[in-house]
Amino acid sequence: MGRVQATTDPARIPRSALGIVAVKGMVTAPAIVATAPAFTDGAVCSVQNGIGNEEVIAERVSQVMRGVTLPAARVAAPGVINMDGSGTTWVGPFEPKPAAMDEVERLGSLLNRGGMETRALADARGAQWTKLLFNFATNPLCALTGLTPGQLCELPATRRLVGQVLAEGLAVAGALGIALEDDPEELVDTLGRAGYDHKPSLLQDVLARRPTEIGTLNEGLVAQARACGIPVPGEPGGGRPDPRARAQLVGFLAGFLGGPSASRP
Repeated sequence: MGRVQATTDPARIPRSALGIVAVKGMVTAPAIVATAPAFTDGAVCSVQNGIGNEEVIAERVSQVMRGVTLPAARVAAPGVINMDGSGTTWVGPFEPKPAAMDEVERLGSLLNRGGMETRALADARGAQWTKLLFNFATNPLCALTGLTPGQLCELPATRRLVGQVLAEGLAVAGALGIALEDDPEELVDTLGRAGYDHKPSLLQDVLARRPTEIGTLNEGLVAQARACGIPVPGEPGGGRPDPRARAQLVGFLAGFLGGPSASRP
């Protein structure tokens, strides 16, 4: 492995055979517009949260991979990343504009050599949707309550709500014929215990008053649900909860936060 050459100037990126996009979903478009010239003959893999990023990348790059990564981290200072939890990464071809399988396996091999456990799959949708459902059910609730996923799982009211939202997401995955890599219910509890104090990305952004990636985390799945004709009334992020589900969530928040302001719609 050579020395990492970091730059903030896209023009300084040399022609490359492989690329990884790991920016927040709301800046995928400008990121790939700026860097696409480096990948004229290369393949680019998204390891971003949510869905819809690969479609944006495919507008500029002809060979695309879909990926998902479980390690949890946070920025401690510029150029300093603290790892809060380890996990597996999965990569596979993006069906509309797929990278060749040997390129997928090559990327997986390089990441494994670098110490990042990675599995190269012919179909990575199941892995991607497993994490998507975890984020779909937990991230907005963490942002609304200030709780970590581990704390959500400790409280019966929030854990019950997480389960309800997961059930809605599972119905969408089933309608699309996606075979999940793992059980999202188990993943919620496992990751909650393993990274009990980890603040998920959406909560980090809310606390820092930054724009969030609610679009790729939740609105993408809600759009898929609508296309399949599946209602998602309990979804607390990108959809429009029905009044009963909204009242349930607002009522819980009012009781949890202990103040009348929480009960205002």
